[in-house]
Amino acid sequence: MNEHAWQRSSYCGQGESCVHVAPGADGGVKLTESGDPTGAILRTTPGVWAVFVRTLKESRAHG
Repeated sequence: MNEHAWQRSSYCGQGESCVHVAPGADGGVKLTESGDPTGAILRTTPGVWAVFVRTLKESRAHG
């Protein structure tokens, strides 16, 4: 995972399964899971990422 500037989720607990986010060279957003760092890297746009994060925050506030 060291080829990207991965940032670990601030909501990550004590375990190894955490979401990591990194900027893509194309201006996109890359996501991976620390439990399998050699596994899939999901790619999305900044706009979709922003909607996803906002939705999570809103659902947490109402949950």
